[in-house]
Amino acid sequence: AGWFRRLLHKSKPSSVESLKPSHSKVSLPSSSSSSSAKSSSSSSGTSLASSSISRLPASAPDISASDSPRWDKSYDVCICHSEGDVELVEELVSYLEGQPESFRCFLQLRDAVAGNAVVTELCDAVQNSHCWVMLITPGFLQDPWCRYQMHQALAEAPMANGRTIPVLKDVDRRDYPRELWNIYYISMALKEKSFRQIRDTVMRYLQELCRSSTKRTE
Repeated sequence: AGWFRRLLHKSKPSSVESLKPSHSKVSLPSSSSSSSAKSSSSSSGTSLASSSISRLPASAPDISASDSPRWDKSYDVCICHSEGDVELVEELVSYLEGQPESFRCFLQLRDAVAGNAVVTELCDAVQNSHCWVMLITPGFLQDPWCRYQMHQALAEAPMANGRTIPVLKDVDRRDYPRELWNIYYISMALKEKSFRQIRDTVMRYLQELCRSSTKRTE
C-alpha cells in the first residue's frame, strides 16, 4: 500500500520541459546535428533580437526640419530613365512629390535648363540629389546617356549605402548591369508596391542622413 501511494503522489513533469521537444523540432535546421543546431539557433536568435533592438531609434528624425541636412542638396531624388519610359517616370514623380514629405524630384525633361549641355545637366542632377533611382528597362540598357548617368552616380557614392536605387522592369536578371551587382534592386512586378518601396528607401536614407548629422553635432 505504501509504495502504491508514493507512486500516485509522484510529481508530474513541468509544462516547460514538456514543450522542449516541440520547440527544438521547429528551430532545428535539417542540415545540422542536434547539438550544433541548438547552439546556432540560440545564438542567432539572440543576435537577431539584439540587432533589432539596436536598430530601433527612440524617435524617427524629422527630415523636414529647417536644420535638416536634407536641404543641403536641391533634390531628394534624381530619376534616371530612357525616353521611352517617360510616362511611367512621370507617374513615379507624381507619387513621390504627392507624399506628405513632398519629395523633391529631378525630372530631366521638366527640370533641365534649356540651352545647357546634356553632360552638364546630368552631372549636376547627380551631384545635387541625395538619391538616384535607376529605372532599368530595355530602353535604359540601350541608352548611352542612361549608362553615363549611372556611372556618374556610382562615382559619386561607390559604396551605394542606399543612395543608388536600381529598379528593374521588363529586364531579365541576367541582363542586370554588372556595375550594380553589389546593390539590391527593386523588381517592378506590381507598380504600386514598387513605388512604395522606392519611397521607403528614399525615406530611410534621409532619416539616416539626419541621424548621422545629429551624432556629429553631439
